[in-house]
Amino acid sequence: MIRIEILEVPLPSIREHLADYGKIFVVCDRHVSELAETLKLPAAGWKVIDANEGKKTMKTVLEIQRWLMDAGADRDAFLLGIGGGITTDLTGFAASIYKRGIRFGFLPTTLLAQVDASIGGKNGVNLDDFKNMIGVIRQPEITFLCPEVLETLPYRQFLSGAAELLKTFLIDNTDGHYEKAVDLLGQIHAETDPAAAIRSQTIPLRNLIAAAAHIKAGVVQRDPDERGERRILNLGHTFAHAIEKHSAGKIPHGEAVAIGIILAARLSEAEELARLGLAGQLTKDFQRCGLPVTCPCPIEELSEAMKKDKKAEGSFIHFVLPVEIGHVQIQNLSPEAVILALK
Repeated sequence: MIRIEILEVPLPSIREHLADYGKIFVVCDRHVSELAETLKLPAAGWKVIDANEGKKTMKTVLEIQRWLMDAGADRDAFLLGIGGGITTDLTGFAASIYKRGIRFGFLPTTLLAQVDASIGGKNGVNLDDFKNMIGVIRQPEITFLCPEVLETLPYRQFLSGAAELLKTFLIDNTDGHYEKAVDLLGQIHAETDPAAAIRSQTIPLRNLIAAAAHIKAGVVQRDPDERGERRILNLGHTFAHAIEKHSAGKIPHGEAVAIGIILAARLSEAEELARLGLAGQLTKDFQRCGLPVTCPCPIEELSEAMKKDKKAEGSFIHFVLPVEIGHVQIQNLSPEAVILALK
């Protein structure tokens, strides 16, 4: 079984944990470069990038490769990615192919990255407008979870992570984490100052982040190469990736996932897997948390993008459908059948 190390630590202690990692190189999102500088890491080199979907390409990966080579990074180098999911994806992919693979780790600075993108070893880039079509599965040596970095997030970015948090607990609702998350996120959204509300809820939020991270890590450890169980982590994502492509990136990933989960619940009811009313319950829960629930375009306009999804095999796609809160099921369906069921 693979080993996934997740450390829940205060931000200032990261330098101490990296003391024995040798020659460290840092790839950092420009938006958090000031935060990264306060860590005073003993880095041999820094690469600041503009982390957005337009830059999540092979061109950026090659820029990182050339920078590592020019900076003298050898096979024993350690590459640390500091930023959100785009930064961790770029960092992990670049490290995985530089000199046939060097060590790497992550300091995720968004809620989405902490509960999803930085955990599991999926590292990749987009091909044209198609999400994560080029990549590898290779685990980071370490992922640092520092919830205090979330206090400075724009609220819309926080909500993107909230969608992935709820997704995880829809898959595994051990200890009633889904209900706890809806209650907490609903309280935060109801406040006039969400940022202050997030700061006031640090402990329960930290506990939910840790629970989600360890749920995902457990699934990945049991199925690292996504041959079976790990596919359940794609709940909502087939629809989400098609929505992102259709919107030309105007709808953030987490918001698209929220919409995708509602569509998946509707599809599950149409396929007579879920009880009637599940989609309505999830819709109310997501709205309470401040998440979008309505597809921004006619469902048939998503068909072509879904056919090119990574989860497509022949004429079918592995759709992950919620059966009940805490229980999902994989169904092989054609995009045409999906469109017909949701019309």
